[in-house]
Amino acid sequence: MNHSFSKRKTNNQKKPKYSESKRWGYVFTGILMFLCLGTVYSWSVFRKPLEELFQIGSTESGLPYMLFLACYSFLMPAGGLLLEKNTPRKVILLGTLLVGGGWILAGYSQNIIHLSLTYGLIAGSGVGIIYGVPMAVVARWFPDKTGFAVGLTLLGFGLSPLITAPAARALIDAYTPLPSFRILGILFLILLVLLALPFRFPGEGETLPPVDQRNRQLESGETDTHHMIRTRKFAGLWLCFAISTMVGLMSIGMTSSAGEELLHMDPDQVAWLVSLFALGNGAGRPFFGWLTDRLGTYPTALITYGMMILSSLLMLLSGETSILIYILSFALLWMTLGGWLAIAPASTSHFFGRKFYSKNYGFVFTAYGVGAILGVLLSGFIRDSFGSYLYVFYPVLILGILGMVLSALLLRK
Repeated sequence: MNHSFSKRKTNNQKKPKYSESKRWGYVFTGILMFLCLGTVYSWSVFRKPLEELFQIGSTESGLPYMLFLACYSFLMPAGGLLLEKNTPRKVILLGTLLVGGGWILAGYSQNIIHLSLTYGLIAGSGVGIIYGVPMAVVARWFPDKTGFAVGLTLLGFGLSPLITAPAARALIDAYTPLPSFRILGILFLILLVLLALPFRFPGEGETLPPVDQRNRQLESGETDTHHMIRTRKFAGLWLCFAISTMVGLMSIGMTSSAGEELLHMDPDQVAWLVSLFALGNGAGRPFFGWLTDRLGTYPTALITYGMMILSSLLMLLSGETSILIYILSFALLWMTLGGWLAIAPASTSHFFGRKFYSKNYGFVFTAYGVGAILGVLLSGFIRDSFGSYLYVFYPVLILGILGMVLSALLLRK
């Protein structure tokens, strides 16, 4: 009896050498950081005013958005390499200079080419350098629930338009588009510097919870980038991620314009709907991260492609008459993109381990850049060629079916 009591007392005294509040603090700080970085998802609010200012069409007005997403994607591997040789704080501060500087310089653009180079190239590169850092830090602090914790951190990127779309709309109404870029750039510069200060990896003396048994069964060991890119799992993950981002990003880029064109909605009303869609995008990240931890990549991928197919069918069958269908369809598409931005990093960790995670996910994330380029160009081309964004939903339907096929061939155990 005394021995049992003594054993319980000893076990109770063995407290973990890490602080729960500390590791959840990195999630909260990461959410705030991604709220700033995710303002790119509010691009559709800028699109019409810039078309009027520079007298350009839909394809041209999508160029800064497309270049931003491409640079942010293709600079992810560079961010991973920098993180191998520098502290998380230093890498974030470097990216912050590019993000803030790019937004501020965008406010002095004389034409769409200047805007593409400043906002798209400079600010987009800064986001690419920063993006993987909070995820890598959180993944290290949460070996027991990687998918959920990383997805929750990415909630900020998805929820960003909830705040930034109405804010940007108000600034555009008050100051016109270009001064709005300068104001937002100054705010981002200040906020990101402050948020960068606490970021660090766990120290050697800090004991963390063990890997969740479900995650352990999904992992295939520690695979470096050189070997990862030769695997069937990498090919499947990359292609499925590219398809999902292609559909999601072209949907996000045309959300406001489609609402105004197809349903004759007021720009301010559409800006608030963008905020509503951002809730779906944000909620999709922790939810699908959790699903990936529990079910695995293949079943979770099938769910997202089913949502994609349903969304396209709803829009094609309803035509240009139903605001409710418009809201439901775009909410599903925004949630699908949010879901894959949690599925991809969680699956990278499950398939290839945590040791080379930052660099590995940087290469997986290049699929996002390819999807961004193809999606924005395709939606602009269809709109300019056929005169309506409604026709975009035909390729969305085809891509949803293709995603299901590729998942079955390459991601199923």
